[in-house]
Amino acid sequence: MKLSKMSKEELEQYSYTDLAAMILKEEKKSLNTPDIFKKICKLLEMTDDEYASKIGDFYTALTTDKTFILLDDASWDLRDRHSVKITLNDDETEDEEDLSETEEELDDELDDMASEDMHDMDDDSDLDDPDLDDVDDVEDVDDDLTIIDEEELD
Repeated sequence: MKLSKMSKEELEQYSYTDLAAMILKEEKKSLNTPDIFKKICKLLEMTDDEYASKIGDFYTALTTDKTFILLDDASWDLRDRHSVKITLNDDETEDEEDLSETEEELDDELDDMASEDMHDMDDDSDLDDPDLDDVDDVEDVDDDLTIIDEEELD
């Protein structure tokens, strides 16, 4: 049913975004925010003051509703009428290569840090165990420990 044939009471049951979608379907073309909201205000018999006070909220509703898409010419249209095409520039490809190199470098650094940390774990100075009565016990415990490399775990 066309919007112009609906009563004000019927139209008031719809949200502004629902009405905007219906308007865009009927018009079969994209429209800018003020034009869409003027049509809604005309349908709902709103005053100019109501238009001015509510257009900001209407714009916010359009931007958060996935039904609509903002086009390059600042007009709104229904998202299902448009396909999104993503293209990568050569610059972006180079950036991705730089990122992968940086990622590899970070992995190597983390590996180096991990082996240094393993050596730091051998240091007895960090042991503060109140259950050990004397230092000789710590040395005995230390003799019982064996360090296993990661390759040996596999």
